[in-house]
This record gives sequence, C-alpha cells and structure tokens, in this order.
Amino acid sequence: MSSRTRTRDVKTAAGVHTVHIPRQRGRRRAQPFVVVVPEHPSLTREAFGFLGRMLWRFRGALAPTFLALLAWPLTAVLHALAWWSGLLLATLTAAPALWLGFVQIRRPARAAAVVWRAGLALLVTAGFAWLALAAGFGPLAGPLPLIWFLAWLAAQTAWLIVRSR
Repeated sequence: MSSRTRTRDVKTAAGVHTVHIPRQRGRRRAQPFVVVVPEHPSLTREAFGFLGRMLWRFRGALAPTFLALLAWPLTAVLHALAWWSGLLLATLTAAPALWLGFVQIRRPARAAAVVWRAGLALLVTAGFAWLALAAGFGPLAGPLPLIWFLAWLAAQTAWLIVRSR
C-alpha cells in the first residue's frame, strides 16, 4: 500500500477531532499538516461553568451558605464515627452568651448595637445547638433539617444586610 493512501495513526485527546491535509506531492519526506479542532463544550458544561463562575464571583456574599452546606457532611461523619461528640459540642452553646456578656462589659454600646450583638449571639447559639444535636442524633433526625434551614436563612440574610452597610 502506498504511503500516500495509508492513514497514519496520530494520538489525540478525547473530544478532539483532527483533520488531515494530505502531503504535497513534491515533498515526500515532510510530515503531514495536522489541524486540531477542539470540540464545542456541551450545554451542561457551559451551565456548570457559569454556575461555578457565579459562585466564585460572589463567594464573599455566600459565606454563610458555604458554612451551612459544610455542616451537613461534617455532622454526618461525626454522628457515624463518634455520636458522643454531640455532648462535647453542646458545651459550645454557652460561648455566645459568655461573649455577649464580656463585650457588653468591656465595650458598652447603644441600643441598636446591643440588638445586633444579641441577635448574633442568638444565631450562633442556635448554630452550635444544631451542630451538637446533629452530631449526636444525625443531621436528618426530627426537626433538625427545618432548624438548619431557618438558621441558614437568618444567617444569610443578616450577613447580606451587614455587608451592605
């Protein structure tokens, strides 16, 4: 078989189409030209790329969402490996109240700041309580998913309000 009609095996990456342009007749020893045409990305890849770019762009505004989503697998692993870790995490629920008392003594504030501090302490207390209960009983036990959703909604709303000021 003549080398002009025989196809040459050229390794290409998956998803890449190659078009071979035959050799010129006067250049017997020259390698053939290979034009590589990349495949157009699928609609799914475009959608996931857009979603990823938006999440990266607004990552600062979505910090409570990322933390809330991280809490689910964390508590599931803690519940599966060491259910008693919920008892250790339960002690954290007192920390926000202690922080609020300490801050009020060290830096007294006006009514608006006290309300924000108390709201923050209440929200963090609810988050720690959910973390302890989810580690002890599992993140899907009883009303824990609803409590998680309400705490996430309050945290995300407060975060966006505070960041806009």
